[in-house]
Amino acid sequence: MVSDVLASSVAGQRPALPNQPAIDLLRFNTCGSVDDGKSTLIGRLLYDSKSLMDDQVEALERSADLTGGGRVNLANLTDGLRAEREQGITIDVAYRYFATPRRRFIVADTPGHVQYTRNMVTGASTANLSIVLVDARAGVIEQSRRHAAIAGLLRIPHLVVAVNKMDLVDWSEARFNEIRDEFEKFLPRLGIRDVKFIPLSALNGDNVVTPSPHMPWYPGPTLLSHLETVHIGSDQNLEQFRFPVQWVNRPNRPGDASLHDFRGVSGQIAGGIVRVDDKVLVLPAGVTTRVKRIHTLDGDLLEAFAPQSVTLVLEHDVDVSRGSMIVRTDALPGGSTDLRAQLCWMNPRALQRGRKLLLKHTTATTPVIVTELTHRLDLETLELREAPTEFVLNDLGEVRLRTAKPVFFDGYASNRLTGSFILIDPDTHATLGAGMLHAPSEAVRAEFADYTI
Repeated sequence: MVSDVLASSVAGQRPALPNQPAIDLLRFNTCGSVDDGKSTLIGRLLYDSKSLMDDQVEALERSADLTGGGRVNLANLTDGLRAEREQGITIDVAYRYFATPRRRFIVADTPGHVQYTRNMVTGASTANLSIVLVDARAGVIEQSRRHAAIAGLLRIPHLVVAVNKMDLVDWSEARFNEIRDEFEKFLPRLGIRDVKFIPLSALNGDNVVTPSPHMPWYPGPTLLSHLETVHIGSDQNLEQFRFPVQWVNRPNRPGDASLHDFRGVSGQIAGGIVRVDDKVLVLPAGVTTRVKRIHTLDGDLLEAFAPQSVTLVLEHDVDVSRGSMIVRTDALPGGSTDLRAQLCWMNPRALQRGRKLLLKHTTATTPVIVTELTHRLDLETLELREAPTEFVLNDLGEVRLRTAKPVFFDGYASNRLTGSFILIDPDTHATLGAGMLHAPSEAVRAEFADYTI
């Protein structure tokens, strides 16, 4: 599990060995229209960066006859389903891990079909960076705009527009500039602060890992060089401390194999920084206390920050359990049973007003009812359409929800962990939708503050 990989990390960093620098982790996804070369691009990254095992290369060569012509198809590294290989499309999200001396990567290859929008949302939901591929022959099309819009909606901090198949337009600088200018026309509406345009040929490897001799007019970095150097240190919210409680550790009884003599609360920090002796508020109990110790597997710390996994030992034995949230008293979240959110519906059965579901937010789960379908989002124009009677599969839009107990949250724009949730079928426990919460109003925050302290 990825969470296990990060369990002892600080801000996505793996503890360094002696005389070695720490290596941080970048999550990114690829998206774009069908046959823009998403899977081939990832295959080229893995192949040219020498991130493949010998048996993977051998399997790739054996599968060449499935793709026609006997030529090794790099897309087969991520298109693992036989149906994907036979149709030449990506259906499911494929995750791959690789590393260079400068950085570790987790990449999600997401589908390009409109009917798999939910898969794209799933694969991009945890990404630091999104790569939108554009076929240099076709230029910016509807799917290019749609996937860039979803990246903006998901508040992905960094965007790379990879203009692929430059070999099929004679490596034309004029064509690249034309596509860049057209894309830049709607970029201000997406709210993405960092955008990079890179011309490349995934099939031939130009500007993927090594610079292209065919495009001397492009002075910028290769794709891999950009991925290795893009600044992600400020992507985490380090201002507002948020600690969803996952587990309560009690003192071990005599004779237990592992010994500790404290009662602590364990979880992964979802935002901010915590220090020993900080005054904190435990929700929903509304009790204040102080942090006595910050414990990890490698020993105690004086401070910890997102996304580190730690155990907090509190000064007092307060009422706390899984689903509780610990925050600093000088940076309160919102707290309400009335929520407004953007929702991506992921189930073939349509969502209608009045439906009763379960809402999972961080480590807490509560019954919820859909009180209103406010708007549907038109991903072509980024405009909100009139209130629909239902949300069908792959729809994105605004909803209002009423929960059985208060949810303690931030707006998705300020914290992607405490500002997101999933909706679950109470009978089958299947995930039906994923949501992004609007920022709490000051009235809600003030009422919450009066109630808790």
